[in-house]
Amino acid sequence: MSSDPPGFELPLRLLLAFRTIVDDVHAELAEQGHPHLKPLHGTVFQAIGPQGATAVELGRRLGVSKQAAGKMIDSLERLGYLERTRDPHDARRKIVRLTGHGVDALDRSARGFERVRNQWAETLGMERLRALERDLRAVTPAELWRLDTPGWFGSS
Repeated sequence: MSSDPPGFELPLRLLLAFRTIVDDVHAELAEQGHPHLKPLHGTVFQAIGPQGATAVELGRRLGVSKQAAGKMIDSLERLGYLERTRDPHDARRKIVRLTGHGVDALDRSARGFERVRNQWAETLGMERLRALERDLRAVTPAELWRLDTPGWFGSS
């Protein structure tokens, strides 16, 4: 009889690791002036990128409808993380960009993820953590950013 865990445990443990890290960083962000941020918001910020995006582009990048992207934009605009500006190349288009508050949230989350990684290195040892990261790179696609995860989770 094998002492190996069942196959379904691996994705659940990976998801739990993800949740543990993200929840830890979001608790810290809440203490640092960003209490309304949700895990999805970081993905939205990354999908908007430094050049900004239209609602259509954002929806496509996230794998959601233009309407769903518009709702996210409205919500994050009300919270002060995003702003709509005119496209300098096409006055009919609105570009969504991060505000200073949004950039601050991204900067703080990056520092939070570094802090959590350092904690994992203390718990596991740096060599084991590096080995874990190498192993995960070996079994996952090279493309690190899968911004369409919101659409993937919500698809039927």
